[in-house]
Amino acid sequence: MEQHQGIHIVESTYRCDVCNRTFKQLTQLKVHQRIHTGERPCLCDVCGKTFIKITHLNVHQRVHTGERPYHCDVCNKTFSNRRNLNVHQGVHAGERPYCCDVCNKTFSYGSSLNIHQRVHTGERPYCCDVCNKTFSDRTNLNVHQRVHTGERPYCCDVCNKTFSNRRNLYVHQRVHTGERPYRCDVCNKTFIDRRNLKVHQRVHTGERPYRCDVCYKTFSERRNRNVHQGVHTGDHPYRCDVCNKTFSDGRHLNVHQRLHTGERPYCCDVCNKTFIDRRNLKVHQRVHTGERPYCCDVCNKTFIDRRILNVHQHVHTGDRPYCCDVCNKTFKLAHHLKVHQSVHTGERLYRCDVCSKTFSHKIVLKRHLFSCCKQQS
Repeated sequence: MEQHQGIHIVESTYRCDVCNRTFKQLTQLKVHQRIHTGERPCLCDVCGKTFIKITHLNVHQRVHTGERPYHCDVCNKTFSNRRNLNVHQGVHAGERPYCCDVCNKTFSYGSSLNIHQRVHTGERPYCCDVCNKTFSDRTNLNVHQRVHTGERPYCCDVCNKTFSNRRNLYVHQRVHTGERPYRCDVCNKTFIDRRNLKVHQRVHTGERPYRCDVCYKTFSERRNRNVHQGVHTGDHPYRCDVCNKTFSDGRHLNVHQRLHTGERPYCCDVCNKTFIDRRNLKVHQRVHTGERPYCCDVCNKTFIDRRILNVHQHVHTGDRPYCCDVCNKTFKLAHHLKVHQSVHTGERLYRCDVCSKTFSHKIVLKRHLFSCCKQQS
């Protein structure tokens, strides 16, 4: 009864002696103080994650049960907690009452604005206790920590592929539904993810906002910049267990391993040619569409692939950055240097899978295959 009567007392009577925040009930103060003490007494019996409040634990457990009891009456999207539903409904109302006073970007929720403002301040208060990587948002830290734990709690009910965060699952599911809700207003190309559209639009604007602080090379995607920096640091933590080749990016290792397995999961719907990498498929499809989005700013020649443009630009600059450490001959392409080095090492990189004969150049192998296959038939 006494605790209940405190609800009707206007003046807050319980004060935190650390941050001076006041509360109407002693139980509220005790729960709040766990923020300062680090106490997290509420334990999830499925994954061992801990929480300061039982209500937070109850919401978390819906990750494991799949329960999503809150339902949007406009689009039927469901949520595991009421707060996320309320924020989502602002999407339909067009309501974005929180505005950044630096760049005027607006948000539907105050906490989203607070996190965004760290882009301007550089604040990254959440640190991974395994690798010391820092984050501006606790949610991003929680998702990142699954890299170390291997936890992937979100599962696609069509193909059983698992994900470390719910957003990636939502985007993935559009692969099965065919939904591509984001459209480029320049070329009408569509995307399953808003971030992919944003990156694509830089093809048209020329924006490359991510810069390597060693060689000042610029990139349209942060991930590509981070992978590139491995060139300077020598960091290649991902190793192929078949041939021991190492990579600076886990995605590159996954693609490389398909060379050993023979897997080519990406198929052109025009000519049925298959590829080990989605990027190579996208470049190939431009052969059919005629799209050549990369233009040389010297001679205006256009290309279907940025890598081909980069090689072409050496014609104008005279740059031959790859040098043989035996005879000092220089090359425009790393691949050409590798083939050349076989002259010195005697290595024969290309093997005929019909007669096992080896060759130092791919073009010689192709000529051989034509005659060899003809003889076999």
